[in-house]
Amino acid sequence: QVQLVESGGGLVQAGGSLRLSCVASGRTFNSYARGWFRQAPGKEREFVSAITMSGSSTYYADSVKGRFTISRDNAKNTVYLQMNSLKPEDAAVYYCAAGPIPATITSAYRDWGLGTQVTVSS
Repeated sequence: QVQLVESGGGLVQAGGSLRLSCVASGRTFNSYARGWFRQAPGKEREFVSAITMSGSSTYYADSVKGRFTISRDNAKNTVYLQMNSLKPEDAAVYYCAAGPIPATITSAYRDWGLGTQVTVSS
């Protein structure tokens, strides 16, 4: 099992940037693909981005493509989500997840963090 802790959320103005981090503990960290999901109040949790175990392939939701960048540093057991040109509709709790493949559905991930809040003011 992998334990995940997100950080880096906060309040930012529209057009601003934030970088989220997700630190993992557990011996098999580098054996897992990682994903970022988000959930706004009253909405379902939705896919944002994912990255393969090696970091060689990345995937993005259409709504964030070109604005967000996922990366990982396996030496630091950390995955990042750089978020630029933030919009009010990006506001949500952002969750990090670990799973065998970089899927776009929540059921593909076994381990989840508790989330970090991102608020975007207009």
